[in-house]
Amino acid sequence: MPSRRAAWPLVAVFTAGYLASYLLPTIVGRLSVHLGLTPAQAGLVGSALLLSSASAGFTLAGRVERYGSRTPARVGLVLAAVGYGSAALAGSVPLVVLSVMVGGFGSGAATAVAAAGIAAQRDPHRTSSLGLLTVSATAGALYLTIPHLGGGHRLPFAAIALVALLVWPATTRLNGPTALEESASRITGRLPHRRSGLVLAGGMLVWSMAQNALWGVSSRIGVVQVGLSEVTVGAVFAAALGAGLLGVMGAGMLGARVGRAVPIGLGTVVIAGSIVVSSSARDLGSFATGEILWNTVYPVVLSYLIGLAASLDVRGRWAVLAGSASSVGVACGPLLGSVLSEEAGYPAMGLILGAATLLVAAPVTAVALHTGGRPLVPGSVRRRGGAPAALLAATTGSLSGAVPKLGSPEQAVTELRVRRRRLVRSAIRTAGPDGGPGQSNAYASTSDR
Repeated sequence: MPSRRAAWPLVAVFTAGYLASYLLPTIVGRLSVHLGLTPAQAGLVGSALLLSSASAGFTLAGRVERYGSRTPARVGLVLAAVGYGSAALAGSVPLVVLSVMVGGFGSGAATAVAAAGIAAQRDPHRTSSLGLLTVSATAGALYLTIPHLGGGHRLPFAAIALVALLVWPATTRLNGPTALEESASRITGRLPHRRSGLVLAGGMLVWSMAQNALWGVSSRIGVVQVGLSEVTVGAVFAAALGAGLLGVMGAGMLGARVGRAVPIGLGTVVIAGSIVVSSSARDLGSFATGEILWNTVYPVVLSYLIGLAASLDVRGRWAVLAGSASSVGVACGPLLGSVLSEEAGYPAMGLILGAATLLVAAPVTAVALHTGGRPLVPGSVRRRGGAPAALLAATTGSLSGAVPKLGSPEQAVTELRVRRRRLVRSAIRTAGPDGGPGQSNAYASTSDR
């Protein structure tokens, strides 16, 4: 796993991997206008890009520590640069589709590396918030500049390829296969919190599909339904992403003070309402209000969802799997939004998407309530907020990042460093809840596994 000291390279790789989905509205819109595709066909190209990205995540889930972080990140960035660069140069639809699928796979590989590294951090939520902050700022700057430069469908793809190349030097700070990672790869066993993880992954799939269904057609809502120019729509998106920066900064400052359930549950309800407002807009004021409110809350909830997935498994497997499931939802979003808008109209589409968003709020919030503490390494005794289990992880030389950080919602613990296995029993006996021999033997037997 990447070192905690290398948080900024993870943020850079995260930005390169996520940027394509943030630029999806302008990609879909320009494919429709400049390549003569129907809105549904342009949405299908966007879905192909994001499905390829999701397939990379599923391929790398649980394998990042085997190869180290540096090699998969570099391969992903190369594929992203080559794929999106080729799409920028291509003039025919088949070549564009093939190129964006190659680029999408590269984006997914970069995102998977970043997700696995974020899960190994002491504070996954803070790192994911920094990543969302960076990608929002980058996308906002591009939305301000791209409409003024023209370039047809080529410019958005060229921008994504350029960002991938600029991020490449940061991979030198990522880890290759080390002794720690090689020992981690030998840790086997079932995924922890399987039921909660599956519910979270399924919820993130539907949640992301609803979000991206609107995001994929937001540009057309502004141009067709509201009657705005592309420059004005780009300015609205830039303002919305700027508000998203403030939201992510606020989420980073709030951290885990109120837990994860409140931001996820309440934020999802606000998102559902803003989807309805944006899709039914008839003037600039309502359109801007819906988009800005939505983009302010969306990255906040997403940062907590990423942190929740990372907390389910310190090896990052649930972070990658849930992220890939979210990518599948993101991939289906443009096509779903295009079909719903063509068949039912934008206001009805917004009502359907808002209802779907509300439906997943309850199970995802329940997962956040149920898994309030950060789990330890697979096979260890887990007692929610329990110091003995955390102490065991520290004394047996477990993976770094497994012990909750002081000041987190979990109970504060003290790390004990011991050199010999027989000292573990005495250390745990002293730290036990009541110091009884039965208690110490129960935990000591676990340390021999």
